[in-house]
Amino acid sequence: MIDFSSKPLFLAPLAGFSDIALRGVVKKFGCDVTTSEMISSNALVYESSKTLAMIEKNTAETPYIVQIAGSDKRIIEQAVLILNDIEGIDGIDLNCGCPVPKVVKQNAGSALLNDINLLCGILETIKKTSKKRYTSVKIRLGFNQKTAHLIARDLQNAGCDYICVHGRTRAGGYSAKVDYDAIAKVKQSVNIPVIANGDINSKNIEEVFEQTSCDAAMIGRAVIGQPWIFYEIKNKKSIDPKLKKDIIIEHFDQMIKHYKDQGVAIFRKHLHEYSKGINGASSFRNDINSITNKDEMLQAIKAFF
Repeated sequence: MIDFSSKPLFLAPLAGFSDIALRGVVKKFGCDVTTSEMISSNALVYESSKTLAMIEKNTAETPYIVQIAGSDKRIIEQAVLILNDIEGIDGIDLNCGCPVPKVVKQNAGSALLNDINLLCGILETIKKTSKKRYTSVKIRLGFNQKTAHLIARDLQNAGCDYICVHGRTRAGGYSAKVDYDAIAKVKQSVNIPVIANGDINSKNIEEVFEQTSCDAAMIGRAVIGQPWIFYEIKNKKSIDPKLKKDIIIEHFDQMIKHYKDQGVAIFRKHLHEYSKGINGASSFRNDINSITNKDEMLQAIKAFF
């Protein structure tokens, strides 16, 4: 289902942004593979109703990957069993890249890069339990040191179908320069597909593919405020302002469809990003912050963009 020979474009899991609405939009405008927000395996097992809503699939999403996080093999096995019963999920991805302290303190996310035996044990548990097509892992270059090329070999041996590599260590957070040469080293060390991730946008993606020899690219923060980035990459040209407006309205419609009236308030953060760099953006942002009616918000969007 994922054709790595065509250098597919993945949407990264983006906390607070890559929900069902945004995933539906990017899928419609050129994204090949979508990924859920990071889902806590503990939350899925113990607070399932709220967490299941985060996993709900947009009808446009195929292939669709759900990313889980955790460090307890027993709980992760239970989480996978829950996911097995949900149709439309094509793969389960294990988060080994999240640098957030509260996640690391639970020995999850990027903390797993310090315990390869546990990491591979968790992966093997997912692989053995899952009925989904793909089992994958998203890693960083390492926790403090760049050891991803060694970690990747162990993951391959543990049954990983493909690996996504964010080109920073955990210590590098989101501000260190992305090391695409280190991602290339990972690609050279394994035979399974490798996805490049980290500061990839429409201007540098061809260079990233050339430098890393990776099989795919995962785009994260560059999507926020410009979900048309997939369209621009595929068509090798800047997007027409008219289509940009259509995409923003499509995104708003998807938000209302999923969140009902609550979607008006939730969509404000997206409009703040969409309006950046446009004349009158500050006034527009002030105006929409007080709008609670969906029809009023739609009129404001049409008038501004």
